[in-house]
Amino acid sequence: MGNTYLEGAFAPVHEELTVTDLAVTGTIPEYLDGRYLRNGPNPISEVDPAVYHWFVGDGMVHGVRLRDGQAKWYRNRWIRSPEAARVLGEPPLTGRRSAPLDAPGANTNVIQHAGRTLALIEAGPANYELSDELDTIGYCDFDGTLPGGFTAHPKHDPETGELHAVSYYFGHGNKVQYSVIGTDGKARRAVDIEVTGSPMMHDFSLTEKHVIFYDLPVTFDPNQAVRMSVPRPLRTPAKLVMSALVGRVRVPDPVNAALNRSLPGNSAMPYAWNPRYPARVGVMPREGGNADVRWFDIEPCYVFHPLNAFDSDDGAGDTVVLDVVRHPKMFATDFNGPNEGQPTLDRWTVDLADGKVRESRLDDHPQEFPRVDERLTGRRHRYGYAVQMKAGTGANAAGTLLKHDLTAGHATERSFGPGHTLSEFVFVPSAPDAPEDDGVLMGFVYDRATDRSDLAILDAQTLETVAAVHLPARVPNGFHGNWAPTE
Repeated sequence: MGNTYLEGAFAPVHEELTVTDLAVTGTIPEYLDGRYLRNGPNPISEVDPAVYHWFVGDGMVHGVRLRDGQAKWYRNRWIRSPEAARVLGEPPLTGRRSAPLDAPGANTNVIQHAGRTLALIEAGPANYELSDELDTIGYCDFDGTLPGGFTAHPKHDPETGELHAVSYYFGHGNKVQYSVIGTDGKARRAVDIEVTGSPMMHDFSLTEKHVIFYDLPVTFDPNQAVRMSVPRPLRTPAKLVMSALVGRVRVPDPVNAALNRSLPGNSAMPYAWNPRYPARVGVMPREGGNADVRWFDIEPCYVFHPLNAFDSDDGAGDTVVLDVVRHPKMFATDFNGPNEGQPTLDRWTVDLADGKVRESRLDDHPQEFPRVDERLTGRRHRYGYAVQMKAGTGANAAGTLLKHDLTAGHATERSFGPGHTLSEFVFVPSAPDAPEDDGVLMGFVYDRATDRSDLAILDAQTLETVAAVHLPARVPNGFHGNWAPTE
């Protein structure tokens, strides 16, 4: 049985590379001094195509170092989870692991904060700290100030430099956690927020005044967890397995080891569409707590990624504006990846006075991986960028990048041509005080004809190619990347 997420542009690569002689077409801007980093799933051992889910492959980080108009190196490295270390014949990491689960090796995002490079994942597995050269240093719990799992989608406040996050884990029942990590790399705040059940709260939004929670109908499914996450040879009663999953009892070490290997490292996701679960968004003042959250009902849907959010006074009263990529459903029929209809760019305007949400469509191109100039995170923005998806899908990228002008109300397309597949593109300003949209966009582009990838660098205003760094291998379709400037 085949699996889309193990084939073609998604297929895993099998080598770790260090290449210092990289060919470049065009001219790399001199102001680019840092690393372009991208994370994604890359199974290190054999998986079962029938149940493999794209979100659970072993994490592999890819990076390109740019400086002085040159591409200094390309590296790709597996995150040294216990399973990756075992397969590679290396000793396991030492030190404290405070997260509930080890697997699958932080496969979702990679960021730079407080002088550290962090590989991130959500839903309970451990996060990791990496060296500048992408080797795994150890587990990340922010110097012991935030034990437990974290999230793959924290947001930097452009004014304070603090890292805001909303984290979830199915073992915590009907709670998610809002946290703030200071510029010293330590948590200064952690607040538990009650939600309706056990949702997959993949992302959140931040404004200058508020934190926004997306409590949507994709929830932990215990039947699916037992059916798809427990290895067949494991002779453990389902009730005991479920108790272990939600942390209610201590089970024998062999059972825990098997669960860590199989959930989620080599299995399907234990989350599914739940039509009985209410869809709503929560708005909380930044320094508020659980009692201060106001909840607003919306039409059932799912959101992986907001583009941005901001506070607004539209003349009739205070509102919170949320620009999101909206999926009509998620994991209702396809349990291998996010493929439940066409995702569109929508605007939700939360009227704090009337207690209602006005939903409207900004752009109906199928799209995902929206990004904004992150100097405007939580502030009013004009431009946004996204990868166009193939019609009717939620994860199969086309060869087209979209640039949204939300003031003019239109989108500009940049096609890379047939046989090309894009990953997420990120915006880098030409200078710290440059105007919005004055800079470059960069991301990996896969060419099926050569079976290799380039790091494409585009002029953000025109979408024309400024430079392309030609890599010696393919970068599999993955998740999130970021520009990590030299500090």
